[in-house]
Amino acid sequence: MIRAVITDIEGTTSDIRFVHQVLFPYARERLAEVVQTHAIDAEIAQALQGLRAEIGQQDADNANLLTALYGFMDEDRKSPALKTLQGIIWREGYRRGDFLGHVYDDVMPQLTAWHRQGLVLGVYSSGSVEAQQLLFGYSVKGDLCGLFSHYFDTRVGAKRHCDAYQTIAAELALPPEAILFLSDVYQELDAARAAGWRTCQLIRDDDTAGGSHPQARRFDQINLQEFA
Repeated sequence: MIRAVITDIEGTTSDIRFVHQVLFPYARERLAEVVQTHAIDAEIAQALQGLRAEIGQQDADNANLLTALYGFMDEDRKSPALKTLQGIIWREGYRRGDFLGHVYDDVMPQLTAWHRQGLVLGVYSSGSVEAQQLLFGYSVKGDLCGLFSHYFDTRVGAKRHCDAYQTIAAELALPPEAILFLSDVYQELDAARAAGWRTCQLIRDDDTAGGSHPQARRFDQINLQEFA
């Protein structure tokens, strides 16, 4: 019996274009100003020091740090320092009302139903935990954070590695076969299945089809009884 549902975000609960066409450009446009004018702020200073460690240049100045950050963005590298800085910028954008987190229409009603049934709900995304909470906390459907009890990012491991799902299952204190993972990326689902999880691929776009997992186009097409 499924006792927990863990969901991806991009391409699963939310349109991937929101991240790539709204969030990423918003952060990129403001990154230089944040680094140059707020480098002594504690939160930002810590991220920049972490970036120096990432690139192996303890004496790097702001110009060198920005070059590295722009390069990481171009590569879509999962840099902890970049994620932290993006999260700081997005936090301000959400709070100012510059944008709202995109969530598909079918997501909130089904998550609410599962929540009322007593299922454990969580998020596992390559975006930072704060970025996840901001997207759901300032979403087009209102504040959805209360639906989730757990948030996981790549600090538990890479999404295409089996070990990450074993770590999450241990933190949930649930047998792996009681956990259902929702994602649009079949390689992530492959890793979850290798860890013993149940899996379902969300097909929001025909280009994401592939793999050998049960599929659904909407959250309300997911019947948990079929994964028992």
